[in-house]
Amino acid sequence: MACKFGKAAFLRSSTMVLTFLALFLSTRPAMAAAASGANPADTAWVLVSAALVMLMLPGLALFYGGMVQRKNVLSSLMHSFVALGVLGLLWIIVGYSLSFTDGNWFIGNLSQFMLMGTDINSVRGTIPTYAFVMFQGMFAIITPALISGAVAERMNFKTYLLFVVLWSFLVYYPLTHWVWGGGWFQTAGGLDFAGGLVVHLSAGVSALSIAYVIGKRTGFPHEMFVPHNLTMTLLGVGLLWFGWFGFNAGSALAANATAALAFTATMAAGAAGACSWMFMEWMIIKKPSALGFASGIVAGLGAVTPASGYVTPGYAMIIGIVSGAICFYGVRMKFKLHYDDALDVVGVHGLGGVWGTLATGLFATVGATGLVAGNPRQLGIQALGVLVVALYCLIATYLITMLLENTVGLRVGMDEEVSGLDEELHGEVGYSI
Repeated sequence: MACKFGKAAFLRSSTMVLTFLALFLSTRPAMAAAASGANPADTAWVLVSAALVMLMLPGLALFYGGMVQRKNVLSSLMHSFVALGVLGLLWIIVGYSLSFTDGNWFIGNLSQFMLMGTDINSVRGTIPTYAFVMFQGMFAIITPALISGAVAERMNFKTYLLFVVLWSFLVYYPLTHWVWGGGWFQTAGGLDFAGGLVVHLSAGVSALSIAYVIGKRTGFPHEMFVPHNLTMTLLGVGLLWFGWFGFNAGSALAANATAALAFTATMAAGAAGACSWMFMEWMIIKKPSALGFASGIVAGLGAVTPASGYVTPGYAMIIGIVSGAICFYGVRMKFKLHYDDALDVVGVHGLGGVWGTLATGLFATVGATGLVAGNPRQLGIQALGVLVVALYCLIATYLITMLLENTVGLRVGMDEEVSGLDEELHGEVGYSI
């Protein structure tokens, strides 16, 4: 009897313990969610979107890397990859704080230095603050990397590192605060859903400024600089398009209908831009090129970025079609204006950013109203944003590049440029045969 009683008591006790543990473990996620206030679906979507935007860096590296000469492929790839390391740290240390804390109309403060004011229970809207920090951080990384296309095949690598750090401090962080962090443009009612001003216009105008200061590649424009691997470029643009869904739809910061709209608008504009550029080439050059189709994709995607959460798919198609035509001619400006934008950052991102920002003021009908919805004031605000951001980026980037030119020097020597930057600056080559 004693043995039976002991066994029964043991079984009852074990059952009670296991039941208690099961209840405790099952309630912990709910308790954590209640404490943080974060929505699990929104959190998951923003984290996935951040990873998608991070994937755009390797995509950009391949996109740019295929367009340079064989002897400079690693140098070009490094411009994108090194940004992940250097600017990823800089964002956590100080960039997020300067961009998204309450400061003044121009810049934030240092209250979130090293994310010291954030912990695991901190939330921003319906997502953990850490998720928001990482999502926005990917934008801060890819934007300076876009500019590298303008100075490919001739910029000193150590100077490039100094440039992206200074440019982030003096240009990107203030612009982010203006548009998304409570600065003057946001206060005025300006619209930029995912980065038309902050990312594309800023990169394009800054590329124009630094291209003039650094000068042309040796032999440009008389020598033909033929892309060494368009297969790599097409793979890169495929990764960019894939990541762009996180770039735009993730900017809803929630798994909701706005994210779905931005996702659809992104697809519509990217496809329309690609087809528009292809038909332009077909009509004018008589041969649709793979590089042109890829460029049209980026033109359409870049142009719809500021509008993606505010416009219907039909208007997104219009934005993409117009961007393909505008940017097709835009990349040819460098021959008339005598600057060497090696990989067409100005013509694609700069003009695409201008058109997309203005198009937001024209076609916004979801969550905001533009000109077609009877609100001409919105178009005026968007135009003011384009003008102020363009002038600021042009002047600030010029001052940064002149400082670097007169201290460490912007570009490599002629012998290094002729030999190739891979071997001269990095001590290795992209291809062994």
